[in-house]
Parts: sequence; C-alpha cells; structure tokens
Amino acid sequence: MAVFHDPSDSTSQDSSAVLRERLSTTEEAYSRFVPRKFLSLLGIDDIRKVELGHQVERKMTVLFSDIRDFTSLSETMSPQENFNFLNSYLVQMEPVIAAHGGIIDKYIGDAIMALFPDSPDAALRCSLAMLARLDEYNAGRERAGYRPIKIGIGINTGIVILGTIGGAGRMDGTVIGDAVNLASRLERMTKDYRVPILISEYTLYSLDDAAPWSIRFLDRTHVRGKQDNQSVYEVFDGDPAPLRVAKRHTLKTFEQALARYHLDDIPGAQERLAVCLTEAPDDFAARVYLELCDEAIQGRRTHHADLTSLWRDEYSFGEATVDAAHQNLLADMNALTRAVHVGAWNLTPPLLAQIQFAAAHDFMIEEQMMEEEDYPFLDLHSRQHQRFFEYFGELRSEIDRGDEDRVYLAFRVKRLLTDWLVNHILNADRHFGQYLRVRKDRTANR
Repeated sequence: MAVFHDPSDSTSQDSSAVLRERLSTTEEAYSRFVPRKFLSLLGIDDIRKVELGHQVERKMTVLFSDIRDFTSLSETMSPQENFNFLNSYLVQMEPVIAAHGGIIDKYIGDAIMALFPDSPDAALRCSLAMLARLDEYNAGRERAGYRPIKIGIGINTGIVILGTIGGAGRMDGTVIGDAVNLASRLERMTKDYRVPILISEYTLYSLDDAAPWSIRFLDRTHVRGKQDNQSVYEVFDGDPAPLRVAKRHTLKTFEQALARYHLDDIPGAQERLAVCLTEAPDDFAARVYLELCDEAIQGRRTHHADLTSLWRDEYSFGEATVDAAHQNLLADMNALTRAVHVGAWNLTPPLLAQIQFAAAHDFMIEEQMMEEEDYPFLDLHSRQHQRFFEYFGELRSEIDRGDEDRVYLAFRVKRLLTDWLVNHILNADRHFGQYLRVRKDRTANR
C-alpha cells in the first residue's frame, strides 16, 4: 500500500527548525550586550522577562581598569585607528575576565567595569592575569612598531544594587552604590601613585587569606560625598621579580615613612623614603611621596592626620546599646593610640584587654541582632569582625614587645583599629540600620 506524505508537514518542520535557530542566534546576540550571568544574578532566566526597575542587592567586588594616557594616545590616531586599537586591546582582556568568573558590566571608552560576584580573591587573580596578558599584547605592539601601553586597576568590595535603569524605549543593566564609586576612585589613584593595582580596605578584609598576596598600605583618601576616609593598599604581585622582592624587604620602612608623612614629620618621612629608593630605585610610589614631601616643605601642600577621632552624631546606629558600645570602643582606641605614641607601655595592657573584651561583646550583640532579623549580609559583616580581631592580634603582639617605632605603631593603631571602627560604623553598621528601618516600616504598614 502506498504511503502518502503531506509536503506541508515537511515544510512546517523546516520552518520550526529555522525559527528555533533564529531564536537561538538572537538570544546569543543579545547576551553579548546583556550577559546571561548578569541576568542570573537578577534572578531572570529569559531576557524577554527583563523589566525596568528590576533590582537586587548583594555583595560584589567591582574592578575598574583604564588605559594610561589614552587621550593623548588617541589624538595621534584617526577615528578608524582608534576603534581598531581599542578593540584589539579589549578583545585581549574580555576572556581573561571571563576565565576568572568576572562579568563585564560595561565598556566606558578605554575603561572596563567588571563584577566579581563570588570572590574578591578572584578579582585580584584576574587583575594579575590582565597585567600578564598586557605584557603579551605589548610585545606584539612593539614588534609592529607601536609603543607599549600601561593600565591601572582599582578594586573594591561592598554591597551594591544590580538592576535595570532607563526608560520604556531604552534600558540598561547596571550596578550602583558607594562600592562602585570607590572602585572607580581607586583606579584613578593608580595614575597618581604610578602603580598598576590598588585595592580598598574592604577588599583586603574580604579576602579568604591575605597572607599569600604582596600588599602594602599606600594612603588614606577622602572620597567625595563620603564622611569617612578610606585606607588604600597597593598590590604589587605583578611587579617584576627584583622590584617585588625589594618592596617586600622595605615594606615596613615604607609604611614608617608614610606614617611620618601623614603626621607631618616630613624630614623623618624623607629619610625613610630615601632608604627605600636605595634598595628599590623603581619604586614609583616612594618617589611620588618624596615629591609630596618637597611640596610640603615648600608650603604647597598640608597633609595632617589626627591620631584620635572624636565621636560624631552621624556615627549613631539608632540602637542605644550598640551606640554606647561603639562610643566606648572609640574612646578606648583613642586612649591606646595616645599611650603608644608617648611610650606609656604600662597603660597598654589593660587598654588592649578592655578593647578585646568590649569588641567581642559588641560584635556578638550585632551578629545576634542580624540573625534574629534575617539580615542577608550577616556573613559579610561577620567576616569584617573576624578580620578586625586578626589585625588586633598582630597589633597586640607588636605593642606587647614594645620595640617598634612608636610613631609608626601609633599610626597603625589609628589606621587598623580607630579608622576601621569608624568606617565599619558608617558603612556596614549603617547598612544594617537601614535594613532594620525598612523592615519596621513594612511591619507598621501591614
């Protein structure tokens, strides 16, 4: 018996296959503009479901990178050459970022903004891999007769809001928050200090283990719109081996110099910076600080950091018990700083014991409150508390020995204890306070 095949069935199947292929390639094309991983962080599995104003709050490490002196470089090229150059550079960096779990949020001319949702350690590893890839890229540029380029990288970790912004006809996925602004600020600072990588103290405290990294304190900086100063750290693992070894060997001398610079002992700073440069002539950050010392001597720059910090109304959390504990901790830290600075070593043991006990009690209360209120960033907050005690332990050992440079040690107490507490109050604790207020408002409006 003959079997009849309806030709329309075959045509229908072919059309369906073509449509599926078209949808697949269309989705693939869209993913180049809106990464699937970004949508996944928003809890969206289909780009057609994206809506304006969709948002989610989460911990994120933000990386900014930028080509040094790009403006002057681009002025020597035609528009077509500019595009060719930018694409030849960016195509090198995109797979490096992806390989380390990063998401490229956007390209801003020659700048890259990338997000690392899982690990600040991955962001640091990525930054080093970017520098290594840049070396390979520059080797090719030199063979082709072009001059090599340099990049700066700034990294910060914090709580951000991911979401969609724009209008009905055009919207964009983006990340906003203070953590983004600080990462961008750090990238710009790499130009000032002529170093490749800078990280914030928030990233330093969030690392799984800071010990394997080559990191040194570089500055205290004020970010526009923020009430607190931020400690900035240089990561120099990407330096040539001889310079890296020299920086490690002179690390304490360098930080002693910076302590004196910030406390207006300019001759003391100059003396120690000269020692650093004798061993590490290519330490550009040390050279920058020598230039800043010259400016201070000539009266063109004043840079003084007080060793103590007074309690201010804006430090209040809103819970009387927590605020009182913070206020007492700040007073004890100030007293410890003064005792170390003048060499009153008999006063330091009881102050250290008091600070350790009070901090442990205060942090326990905070973490219990967070657990009771289902605070989603309890782990991040607890990690910061843990890192505080790690650095406190280091300082306690140095103070107990009593053989350190008193100015350097007092500045470390201020930076790692007093300044840490103020920044923690104004950022981590304040965020929890806002979370509590939102929950109370929702409960009251039910």
